[in-house]
Amino acid sequence: MPGAPFTLTCDSPDATDRVARTLAKNLAPGDTILLSGDVGAGKTHFTRCAILSLLDQPEDVPSPTYTLVQTYHAKPADIWHADLYRLTDVSEIEELGLDAAFTDAICLIEWPDRLGPLTPAHALSITFTAPGPEDVRTLAFTWTDDKWTAKTESLRHV
Repeated sequence: MPGAPFTLTCDSPDATDRVARTLAKNLAPGDTILLSGDVGAGKTHFTRCAILSLLDQPEDVPSPTYTLVQTYHAKPADIWHADLYRLTDVSEIEELGLDAAFTDAICLIEWPDRLGPLTPAHALSITFTAPGPEDVRTLAFTWTDDKWTAKTESLRHV
């Protein structure tokens, strides 16, 4: 049963950071988050904050725009950060090994529309929009897998 979608407004990069870190605390192996939105909407900032909160030791977390995928060793699972903007064919996703990572890693996927039929049905989708002033972001959360109802509950109190 799908959970009730909801929207959060983040009025600063720090607010976006708090949302990312709060959600990251609830992530487990096999969790996939699909991040959609225009260029500059805040997807990479959100992802970077989530990843940093899960690492034992801080490290550089670059955008994988050109490498396509960056992986990180963390607890409770490896993290795969993918930016699929430059992909032109679904077969490239299989070449990256991303489809296999969906089962045992935490996957954070920017530009998930490129996944096509490989889009995991169990994923949490977050759509980023920047409707107003430069630092304001709206994050819309939707899902069909009921596990996300509990995993997103703490976000309503951030």
